[in-house]
Amino acid sequence: MPATWVPNVDPASEFSLANIPFGIISTPADSSPHPAVAIGSSVLDLKVLAAEPDFGKVFPSLQDGAHVFSANSLNAFAALGRPVHRQVRKDIQELLSEGTAHAAFLRDNAALRERALLPQRGVKMHLPMEIGDYTDFYAGRHHAYFLGVMFRGPQNALQPNYTHLPVGYHGRASSVVVSGTPVRRPWGQILLDPAAEPKVPTTAPCRRLDIELELGCFLCKPNEMGTPVGVDEAEEHIFGYVLLNDWSARDIQTWEYVPLGPFNSKNFCSTISPWVVLADALEPFRTKGIENETELQDYLREAREDNVLDIRLEVDITTPEGDTTTISRTSAKNLMWSFPQMIAHHSLGGCPMRTGDLLGSGTISGTEASERGSLLEISEGGKKDIMLCGMDTRRFLKDGDTISIRGRCGGEGERVGFGDCVGRIYSAIQR
Repeated sequence: MPATWVPNVDPASEFSLANIPFGIISTPADSSPHPAVAIGSSVLDLKVLAAEPDFGKVFPSLQDGAHVFSANSLNAFAALGRPVHRQVRKDIQELLSEGTAHAAFLRDNAALRERALLPQRGVKMHLPMEIGDYTDFYAGRHHAYFLGVMFRGPQNALQPNYTHLPVGYHGRASSVVVSGTPVRRPWGQILLDPAAEPKVPTTAPCRRLDIELELGCFLCKPNEMGTPVGVDEAEEHIFGYVLLNDWSARDIQTWEYVPLGPFNSKNFCSTISPWVVLADALEPFRTKGIENETELQDYLREAREDNVLDIRLEVDITTPEGDTTTISRTSAKNLMWSFPQMIAHHSLGGCPMRTGDLLGSGTISGTEASERGSLLEISEGGKKDIMLCGMDTRRFLKDGDTISIRGRCGGEGERVGFGDCVGRIYSAIQR
């Protein structure tokens, strides 16, 4: 990867020239949300670039489509498809690289550079996509197994269907928020004494508020209703990836999930990172996921074995007093089902997927205690204290706690990352 002429790009930056993630910003000069890309500690305002007379010479694939960079979401750009995403990313890399034919378009135009290349700290980030539907899967086998052992014992840890199909449930798109949005502790029906008979719930604020460390996938290419997507065609339907924290109210979930699964315990908030890392930027980090020894149905058999991504993931908890502890370190390769398999199964019956749909991987956990992706696992069902800096402990989240998720891959100078996925817990609304 060539060097960039953009000043002050730290070699350790996760927004290197090898990345070029897309997001939606507003700026002091333009309060309307619009597309940008991240480079180092700066953002490149694509709406400003698209207004330039010679824009089509630098971005030939968008000569008739510059309007997509004036939209208030990335949906219009995503809908152009993977070949266009690939070419535009290459054009931006050439624009920002030292010694290339198009570098002078921005580098040598001081007035344009001042308007288009802005410090990240001076812009506001918005939800990157208009999300019509959100489906959360359960593809992290170690997480599923550990919870199964906790609730059903080792002999029946995984349900019989788990290795045959990607299990999922329909989430709530309207409560997906961008990093930094406050998270309000939810109310719901809970059992204060689960062992008591008869079982009579109490309506109260959640007492066992949890996180779920996940990877999110945005779709770009729709399919017609009644027409499933083939597993080896599904890659062309993927726009890019974000970090995802699917906040979970475990005590509400315990009471409500039988027989139809999670409802109010999952629909109050899900936080995503603001930058969408394009699928092509993550190609060098493809790897083999967790082996599935079950013979799969034909529609789930992939031609490629390197079907998941080796992204280093970390979770921090910061207490109201300001003490920060890293409570989990794992990898996104700890998935048994790939996103193409999720898409193939989701559309098997003819479900029409649409541009902007969000798929969640489910909680990503490794095999070690230090690699677990939820407090429910780390605290072993709320029975064990999690030791934090500042001589504090947790089993579940307290008001004022902040959770930060990070994801990175690659080495210095070519690092690819997502930016932080952050949410702070606020007290339940008083009733």
